[in-house]
Amino acid sequence: MPEGDAVFLTARRLDRALAGRVLTATDFRWPSLATVDLSGAVVRGTGTHGKHLLTRLEHDGRELTLHTHLKMEGVWRIVDAGRRWPRPAHEARVVLRTDGREAVGFALGLVELFPTADEGGAIGHLGPDLMAEQFDEPDALRRLLADPDRVLGEALLDQTVVAGIGTIYLAELCFLQGAHPLGSVSAVGDPARLLRRGRQLLKNGVYHGRPTTAGERKGTVWVYRRQRQPCLRCGTPIRAGSVGEAGRERTTYWCPSCQPESSL
Repeated sequence: MPEGDAVFLTARRLDRALAGRVLTATDFRWPSLATVDLSGAVVRGTGTHGKHLLTRLEHDGRELTLHTHLKMEGVWRIVDAGRRWPRPAHEARVVLRTDGREAVGFALGLVELFPTADEGGAIGHLGPDLMAEQFDEPDALRRLLADPDRVLGEALLDQTVVAGIGTIYLAELCFLQGAHPLGSVSAVGDPARLLRRGRQLLKNGVYHGRPTTAGERKGTVWVYRRQRQPCLRCGTPIRAGSVGEAGRERTTYWCPSCQPESSL
Protein backbone atom coordinates (compact mmCIF):
# COMPACT_ATOMS: atom_id res chain seq x y z
CA MET A 1 0.00 0.00 0.00
CA PRO A 2 1.44 3.41 -0.96
CA GLU A 3 2.64 5.70 1.82
CA GLY A 4 1.36 9.21 2.37
CA ASP A 5 4.10 10.79 0.25
CA ALA A 6 3.27 8.59 -2.76
CA VAL A 7 -0.42 9.47 -2.46
CA PHE A 8 0.52 13.17 -2.23
CA LEU A 9 2.55 12.84 -5.44
CA THR A 10 -0.40 11.10 -7.10
CA ALA A 11 -2.61 14.07 -6.21
CA ARG A 12 -0.01 16.42 -7.66
CA ARG A 13 -0.01 14.49 -10.96
CA LEU A 14 -3.82 14.54 -11.09
CA ASP A 15 -3.77 18.28 -10.47
CA ARG A 16 -1.33 18.89 -13.29
CA ALA A 17 -3.52 16.95 -15.70
CA LEU A 18 -7.01 17.93 -14.56
CA ALA A 19 -7.16 21.00 -12.32
CA GLY A 20 -9.12 23.83 -13.97
CA ARG A 21 -10.17 21.63 -16.89
CA VAL A 22 -13.61 20.54 -18.03
CA LEU A 23 -14.37 16.83 -18.18
CA THR A 24 -15.50 15.85 -21.66
CA ALA A 25 -16.44 12.29 -20.63
CA THR A 26 -16.36 10.04 -17.58
CA ASP A 27 -16.57 6.29 -17.12
CA PHE A 28 -17.17 4.83 -13.67
CA ARG A 29 -16.60 1.08 -13.64
CA TRP A 30 -17.76 0.80 -10.06
CA PRO A 31 -21.17 -0.77 -9.30
CA SER A 32 -22.60 2.05 -7.18
CA LEU A 33 -21.53 4.71 -9.72
CA ALA A 34 -22.04 2.85 -13.00
CA THR A 35 -24.72 5.27 -14.27
CA VAL A 36 -23.02 8.49 -13.17
CA ASP A 37 -22.00 10.94 -15.90
CA LEU A 38 -19.90 13.92 -14.91
CA SER A 39 -19.37 15.29 -18.41
CA GLY A 40 -19.14 19.06 -18.23
CA ALA A 41 -17.82 19.10 -14.68
CA VAL A 42 -14.96 21.47 -13.85
CA VAL A 43 -12.17 19.88 -11.82
CA ARG A 44 -11.24 22.19 -8.95
CA GLY A 45 -8.30 20.09 -7.78
CA THR A 46 -7.21 17.00 -5.89
CA GLY A 47 -6.23 17.01 -2.25
CA THR A 48 -5.19 14.30 0.17
CA HIS A 49 -5.65 13.26 3.75
CA GLY A 50 -3.13 10.58 4.61
CA LYS A 51 -3.65 7.86 2.03
CA HIS A 52 -7.00 9.18 0.78
CA LEU A 53 -7.43 11.11 -2.48
CA LEU A 54 -10.13 13.79 -2.73
CA THR A 55 -10.82 15.11 -6.23
CA ARG A 56 -13.18 18.10 -6.00
CA LEU A 57 -15.43 19.08 -8.88
CA GLU A 58 -18.22 21.50 -9.75
CA HIS A 59 -21.05 19.95 -11.75
CA ASP A 60 -24.40 21.54 -12.57
CA GLY A 61 -23.96 24.00 -9.72
CA ARG A 62 -23.06 21.31 -7.18
CA GLU A 63 -19.75 20.89 -5.39
CA LEU A 64 -18.81 17.19 -5.46
CA THR A 65 -15.90 15.12 -4.18
CA LEU A 66 -14.62 11.97 -5.85
CA HIS A 67 -13.04 9.99 -3.01
CA THR A 68 -10.61 7.24 -4.02
CA HIS A 69 -8.18 5.01 -2.15
CA LEU A 70 -5.38 3.02 -3.76
CA LYS A 71 -5.40 0.24 -1.14
CA MET A 72 -2.76 -2.37 -2.07
CA GLU A 73 -2.80 -2.44 -5.88
CA GLY A 74 -4.39 0.81 -7.03
CA VAL A 75 -2.75 3.50 -9.14
CA TRP A 76 -3.77 6.57 -11.14
CA ARG A 77 -2.17 7.06 -14.55
CA ILE A 78 -2.31 10.05 -16.89
CA VAL A 79 -2.53 9.09 -20.57
CA ASP A 80 -2.61 11.19 -23.73
CA ALA A 81 -5.82 10.75 -25.68
CA GLY A 82 -5.63 7.87 -28.12
CA ARG A 83 -2.61 6.30 -26.47
CA ARG A 84 -2.66 2.74 -25.19
CA TRP A 85 -3.31 2.39 -21.47
CA PRO A 86 -0.37 1.11 -19.40
CA ARG A 87 -2.55 -1.51 -17.68
CA PRO A 88 -5.35 -3.83 -18.90
CA ALA A 89 -8.73 -2.19 -19.48
CA HIS A 90 -10.46 -4.62 -17.11
CA GLU A 91 -8.47 -3.12 -14.23
CA ALA A 92 -9.81 0.40 -14.89
CA ARG A 93 -12.25 1.62 -12.23
CA VAL A 94 -12.52 5.33 -13.12
CA VAL A 95 -11.82 7.24 -16.33
CA LEU A 96 -11.83 11.05 -16.30
CA ARG A 97 -11.40 12.49 -19.80
CA THR A 98 -10.51 16.04 -20.85
CA ASP A 99 -9.44 17.54 -24.14
CA GLY A 100 -6.34 15.59 -25.11
CA ARG A 101 -5.77 13.70 -21.84
CA GLU A 102 -7.39 11.20 -19.54
CA ALA A 103 -6.79 10.12 -15.97
CA VAL A 104 -7.41 6.42 -15.39
CA GLY A 105 -7.68 4.89 -11.94
CA PHE A 106 -6.64 1.22 -12.09
CA ALA A 107 -7.43 -1.40 -9.43
CA LEU A 108 -8.67 1.22 -6.98
CA GLY A 109 -9.74 -0.15 -3.62
CA LEU A 110 -12.41 2.48 -2.98
CA VAL A 111 -14.45 4.84 -5.17
CA GLU A 112 -17.10 7.17 -3.75
CA LEU A 113 -18.87 10.31 -4.94
CA PHE A 114 -20.61 12.66 -2.55
CA PRO A 115 -21.22 16.38 -1.87
CA THR A 116 -18.00 18.09 -0.84
CA ALA A 117 -19.77 19.30 2.30
CA ASP A 118 -19.98 15.65 3.40
CA GLU A 119 -16.23 14.95 3.29
CA GLY A 120 -16.12 14.78 7.06
CA GLY A 121 -18.27 11.66 7.01
CA ALA A 122 -15.68 9.89 4.87
CA ILE A 123 -12.41 11.01 6.46
CA GLY A 124 -13.43 12.60 9.75
CA HIS A 125 -12.41 9.49 11.70
CA LEU A 126 -8.79 9.79 10.55
CA GLY A 127 -6.00 11.24 12.64
CA PRO A 128 -4.09 14.40 11.69
CA ASP A 129 -2.44 14.25 8.28
CA LEU A 130 1.35 14.32 8.50
CA MET A 131 1.49 15.93 5.05
CA ALA A 132 -0.89 18.77 5.93
CA GLU A 133 0.49 22.31 5.85
CA GLN A 134 -1.17 22.94 9.21
CA PHE A 135 -0.34 19.65 10.93
CA ASP A 136 -2.18 19.35 14.24
CA GLU A 137 0.69 18.04 16.36
CA PRO A 138 -1.10 18.35 19.74
CA ASP A 139 -4.03 16.24 18.52
CA ALA A 140 -1.69 13.66 16.95
CA LEU A 141 0.32 13.47 20.16
CA ARG A 142 -2.86 13.05 22.23
CA ARG A 143 -4.04 10.20 20.00
CA LEU A 144 -0.64 8.48 20.07
CA LEU A 145 -0.37 8.65 23.86
CA ALA A 146 -4.00 7.70 24.53
CA ASP A 147 -2.96 4.04 24.96
CA PRO A 148 0.63 4.04 26.30
CA ASP A 149 0.74 0.22 26.48
CA ARG A 150 -0.10 -0.21 22.81
CA VAL A 151 2.59 -1.62 20.52
CA LEU A 152 4.31 1.35 18.88
CA GLY A 153 4.30 -0.09 15.36
CA GLU A 154 0.60 -0.89 15.60
CA ALA A 155 -0.20 2.64 16.76
CA LEU A 156 1.79 4.27 13.97
CA LEU A 157 0.08 2.16 11.31
CA ASP A 158 -3.34 3.07 12.73
CA GLN A 159 -4.58 5.85 10.45
CA THR A 160 -7.00 7.06 13.15
CA VAL A 161 -3.95 7.97 15.27
CA VAL A 162 -1.97 9.76 12.58
CA ALA A 163 -2.54 9.56 8.82
CA GLY A 164 0.12 8.82 6.23
CA ILE A 165 2.53 6.27 7.72
CA GLY A 166 2.83 2.85 6.10
CA THR A 167 5.23 -0.04 6.54
CA ILE A 168 8.23 1.70 4.98
CA TYR A 169 8.13 4.77 7.17
CA LEU A 170 7.13 2.77 10.22
CA ALA A 171 10.41 0.84 10.04
CA GLU A 172 12.54 3.83 9.08
CA LEU A 173 11.02 6.18 11.63
CA CYS A 174 11.48 3.73 14.49
CA PHE A 175 15.10 3.18 13.46
CA LEU A 176 15.89 6.89 13.37
CA GLN A 177 14.19 7.33 16.75
CA GLY A 178 16.09 4.38 18.23
CA ALA A 179 12.73 2.86 19.20
CA HIS A 180 11.82 -0.80 18.81
CA PRO A 181 8.69 -1.12 16.63
CA LEU A 182 7.42 -3.96 18.82
CA GLY A 183 7.96 -1.98 22.02
CA SER A 184 5.23 0.05 23.69
CA VAL A 185 4.28 3.63 22.94
CA SER A 186 5.33 4.53 26.48
CA ALA A 187 8.90 3.40 25.72
CA VAL A 188 9.40 6.27 23.24
CA GLY A 189 11.54 8.88 24.89
CA ASP A 190 10.32 11.89 22.90
CA PRO A 191 7.05 11.14 21.08
CA ALA A 192 6.71 14.70 19.78
CA ARG A 193 10.09 14.35 18.07
CA LEU A 194 8.94 11.01 16.65
CA LEU A 195 5.97 12.71 14.98
CA ARG A 196 8.10 15.55 13.64
CA ARG A 197 10.57 13.05 12.21
CA GLY A 198 7.73 11.18 10.53
CA ARG A 199 6.49 14.40 8.98
CA GLN A 200 9.99 15.23 7.71
CA LEU A 201 10.47 11.75 6.23
CA LEU A 202 7.25 12.08 4.23
CA LYS A 203 8.26 15.53 3.01
CA ASN A 204 11.66 14.16 1.97
CA GLY A 205 9.88 11.39 0.07
CA VAL A 206 7.92 13.98 -1.88
CA TYR A 207 11.08 15.97 -2.63
CA HIS A 208 13.04 12.94 -3.87
CA GLY A 209 10.07 11.14 -5.42
CA ARG A 210 10.81 8.01 -3.36
CA PRO A 211 11.54 7.04 0.24
CA THR A 212 15.04 8.30 1.01
CA THR A 213 15.98 8.02 4.66
CA ALA A 214 19.56 6.78 4.97
CA GLY A 215 21.43 10.06 5.14
CA GLU A 216 22.92 11.07 1.81
CA ARG A 217 22.41 7.62 0.27
CA LYS A 218 19.71 8.75 -2.16
CA GLY A 219 17.06 6.13 -2.77
CA THR A 220 18.16 3.93 0.10
CA VAL A 221 16.61 3.02 3.43
CA TRP A 222 18.09 2.02 6.76
CA VAL A 223 16.20 -1.17 7.61
CA TYR A 224 13.10 -1.67 5.46
CA ARG A 225 13.25 -5.06 3.70
CA ARG A 226 16.90 -5.45 4.68
CA GLN A 227 16.48 -8.44 7.01
CA ARG A 228 19.74 -10.37 7.53
CA GLN A 229 21.70 -7.60 5.81
CA PRO A 230 24.16 -5.57 7.91
CA CYS A 231 22.89 -2.39 9.51
CA LEU A 232 24.23 0.62 7.61
CA ARG A 233 25.13 2.23 10.91
CA CYS A 234 26.62 -0.55 13.07
CA GLY A 235 26.85 -3.69 10.91
CA THR A 236 24.47 -5.83 13.01
CA PRO A 237 22.16 -8.02 10.88
CA ILE A 238 18.70 -6.49 10.48
CA ARG A 239 15.77 -8.50 11.87
CA ALA A 240 12.15 -8.74 10.79
CA GLY A 241 8.91 -9.48 12.63
CA SER A 242 5.15 -8.97 12.50
CA VAL A 243 3.23 -6.01 13.84
CA GLY A 244 -0.46 -5.13 13.76
CA GLU A 245 -3.80 -6.51 14.77
CA ALA A 246 -4.60 -10.19 14.24
CA GLY A 247 -5.47 -10.84 10.61
CA ARG A 248 -3.91 -7.56 9.51
CA GLU A 249 -0.29 -8.15 10.44
CA ARG A 250 2.46 -6.36 8.54
CA THR A 251 6.16 -7.11 8.44
CA THR A 252 8.45 -4.60 10.06
CA TYR A 253 12.23 -4.37 10.43
CA TRP A 254 14.74 -3.20 13.02
CA CYS A 255 18.38 -3.29 14.06
CA PRO A 256 18.70 -5.16 17.38
CA SER A 257 21.73 -3.05 18.31
CA CYS A 258 20.47 0.42 17.36
CA GLN A 259 16.95 -0.41 18.59
CA PRO A 260 17.54 -2.60 21.64
CA GLU A 261 14.88 -5.03 22.74
CA SER A 262 15.22 -3.66 26.27
CA SER A 263 12.57 -1.19 25.13
CA LEU A 264 10.10 -4.09 24.77
